[in-house]
Amino acid sequence: MSRDGMNYAPEFKGNEKVVETGEFVFAAAFFDHGHIYGQIEGLASVGGTLGYIYEPQAERYESVLKAHPEAKVVSDFREILDAPEVKLVTAAAIPNLRCEIGIQVMDAGKDYFTDKCPVTSLEQLDLAKAKTDETGKRYMVCYSERLSSESGWYAGELIKGGAIGRVLQVLNLAPHNLAAHTRPDWFFDKQRYGGILTDIGSHQCEQFLEYTGATDGVVNFARVDNLGNPNHPGLEDFGEASLTLDTGASAYCRLDWFNPAGSKIWGDGRTFVLGTDGYLEIRKYRDIVKGGGDHIYLVDQESEKMIDCAGKVGYPFYGKFVLDCLNRTEHAMTQAHAFKAAELSLKAQQLADKARS
Repeated sequence: MSRDGMNYAPEFKGNEKVVETGEFVFAAAFFDHGHIYGQIEGLASVGGTLGYIYEPQAERYESVLKAHPEAKVVSDFREILDAPEVKLVTAAAIPNLRCEIGIQVMDAGKDYFTDKCPVTSLEQLDLAKAKTDETGKRYMVCYSERLSSESGWYAGELIKGGAIGRVLQVLNLAPHNLAAHTRPDWFFDKQRYGGILTDIGSHQCEQFLEYTGATDGVVNFARVDNLGNPNHPGLEDFGEASLTLDTGASAYCRLDWFNPAGSKIWGDGRTFVLGTDGYLEIRKYRDIVKGGGDHIYLVDQESEKMIDCAGKVGYPFYGKFVLDCLNRTEHAMTQAHAFKAAELSLKAQQLADKARS
């Protein structure tokens, strides 16, 4: 596991192909965030065919082209939009530009799969909602902290199966490695990245909804600040929020850019879920006691155990999502769920901004 969180992506081992070569052609564009590499490989791991690449900076896509030599590099994004065989466009643009790109993609009759955060304002969210309603196309989001985590995904399956009873609370801790010298200018411009709760917080809100089975919630408290990076005044390096979900469950997250230098990975993200009949802890990326990652610690009414998910669960979202695009179903994630996670994180950011002003 690397300390480079911006370009982190799992190897997607164990995924079964759900389509034959050429049956699901997709394009990749706007490589502004390194999550694009995971988005591409997640789709390719289930049989998706990378047909086109649009990215002005060649060094960003060289490794992708080596892995997918069949892909055509184009100099005009319009060529992708006009390609009839392309069913989906995946992108990781600068956050405040993601909505405009998604609307172009849906207007061209294609589904859209963007890095989180999917939008940076409630106004953009309204535009995206309206366009999905108008076109019937998907504006799906790669909430990779769960979708690209074997333990994160399997924890959801355990909870749905009743392993800990009714969920009472979800607690997310998400330290991240800053490495400021490696970050682009937009990373420090709040108008472009949207704020720490809008950005990283969208991951956490998605997990709140998934693990509790909620469809909505209320933000009770939210805070953002720059506590340790005065040379980058536009950066919010600390954020936290507390929510009450429509199931009655409570949720709290802490997000920060203070992952210490002694950490062997980019961030020791942990999730704790309390239920009426037990609790579990998800150690997605690092277990400093046992080594490795993708571990779940589960304690119920009968026993306590550690479940090693690494290499055993795979990444089911991607196959389900590709089939959803082909069959117009919603088995991987509903559009309402994807948008609600963004909405809650935006409302938390709004509340925190108001308190800080």
